[in-house]
Amino acid sequence: MHPISVLVVSGLSGSGKSVAIKAFEDLGYFCVDNLPPSLLPTFAILCAQADTGMGRIAVVLDVREREFFPQIFSNVQKLREQGHDVKILFLESSEEALLRRYNETRRKHPLAESISVLEGIRLETQMLRDIREQADEIIDTSDYTPHQLRDLLITRYGSRDRQKSPTISIISFGYKHGLPYNADLVFDVRFLPNPHFVEELRPLTGQHPKVRDYVLSPETSQTFLHRLYDLISYLLPFYEKEGKTYLTIALGCTGGKHRSVSIGESLKSLIDKLGYATILYHRDINKE
Repeated sequence: MHPISVLVVSGLSGSGKSVAIKAFEDLGYFCVDNLPPSLLPTFAILCAQADTGMGRIAVVLDVREREFFPQIFSNVQKLREQGHDVKILFLESSEEALLRRYNETRRKHPLAESISVLEGIRLETQMLRDIREQADEIIDTSDYTPHQLRDLLITRYGSRDRQKSPTISIISFGYKHGLPYNADLVFDVRFLPNPHFVEELRPLTGQHPKVRDYVLSPETSQTFLHRLYDLISYLLPFYEKEGKTYLTIALGCTGGKHRSVSIGESLKSLIDKLGYATILYHRDINKE
């Protein structure tokens, strides 16, 4: 038997665990969804056999196994004592985001048998409090689409040996649609020239060359962009030293369609040169 890497995926129902487990399958993990915690040590022993080829496994453990859920920590400890590398990834979302997802999909919350969905979410949050505190990494998926969450996980867990840490997410957004829930650093770019007031540019987005030139050409824009880059490049080694595994930078303009998009595209190009894994998405680019 040889040591293996075990990734325990847990978190709130509706926060993206199904998306996560599919992403880890694409990364070559042997994946099991809803494994009873009591079976974790036995499952790891089977996977650790020299001829299985299952050197990395990912398992989803959550409140669906209510009777066995408290056994998670003792079984994780058993694996660590056996020399296996065990990490816990916890996914969460805001109540607002979870309620919206349940309304859109019309799925039933696993704890909302005789109570409301909101009460089920709050009960589950309490039940998962201990495992959240023990997690090696916590990701708030409130502002991520399934595709964006998949990209984040594949970039983060598929590039550990090739890229620096942390993984950087750059989000453009519109203040009229609210701040991103998971932002670590927020920068307001509403002081830059606004293409919304130029009839020719208004229907375009910040990804269009004409809009990009309009936003970025002024000296004020160039000075801001390079000072922002200098600040972030200065901060990143400190985040890395503290063990931060991902960093979310949010750039906001009024509607999230023009200025924040152009700045986000340019900032990503600059940060890419530093060797960090960088993900960019425009949250509100298609909103009116």
